[in-house]
Amino acid sequence: MSVSIRTSTAVPPSRTPAPVLAGALLLLLSLTACGSKAPEAPALPPRHAGFDYQIGGAYDPPAGVRVVARDRAAAPAEGLYNVCYVNAFQAQPQERADWPADLLLRDRAGEVVVDEDWDEPLLDIGTPTKRARIADRVNRWTDGCADKGYDAIEPDNYDSYTRSRRLLTPADATAFMRLLTRHAHARHLAVGQKNTPELAGKRESTGLDFAVAEECGQYDECGIYARAYDDRVLDIEYTDNGLRKALAGWGSRLSIVRRDVDVSTPGEAGYVRRTG
Repeated sequence: MSVSIRTSTAVPPSRTPAPVLAGALLLLLSLTACGSKAPEAPALPPRHAGFDYQIGGAYDPPAGVRVVARDRAAAPAEGLYNVCYVNAFQAQPQERADWPADLLLRDRAGEVVVDEDWDEPLLDIGTPTKRARIADRVNRWTDGCADKGYDAIEPDNYDSYTRSRRLLTPADATAFMRLLTRHAHARHLAVGQKNTPELAGKRESTGLDFAVAEECGQYDECGIYARAYDDRVLDIEYTDNGLRKALAGWGSRLSIVRRDVDVSTPGEAGYVRRTG
């Protein structure tokens, strides 16, 4: 009687060698880590850089300028850090009819609440539903900025609640801003806080990245923005006195420019641009 001895090294189908299993596990972990990699953070504006504020009309940036802010309708400046201006919390006068009537803020008498300084109706960000509808439109403008090659957006009139006759609150403003920053970051755009020093402490919860401050030198507010944004502050002064104060206190740390109130272009009456 002969005995058959099994000498085959084949592995039964139900078992996998430990080295093979370990290798597969390492591959799976590697693929999972690659798939869950955090999105790249948007580039931030440089500190203490030459700056020009051109939201009233684009023109060739002067020598030494590294950061430019322009209206969303304009093209960015080649080779510079570009900030795209978007009127996010109020309606441009010429665009008032483009907004659904129920998205314009109305007082108890049914009249539209208007920023009298610029004849701009306030947008009604007072409920989650309306905030979402308004953000949908503003975010399409943000998409346009990204498609043109901008590095950041500047959503203007963050402080519109202060002109709302107490119909809107700071909580409404910050909730709406979160919708804007979330979308902008998904498009790899940084977002600048426009004015509103009283909300600078909300930087982390709103997702804001830097500040665009009008007349922080004139009104002794530059320090608030500098502390909140680690000196990533673009300051626009509209008076010679404001420029002197800004430069005296912050000239070695922040990006500061003196412009005329109408932010006009060279050759236009009233054009002013100074940095010292």
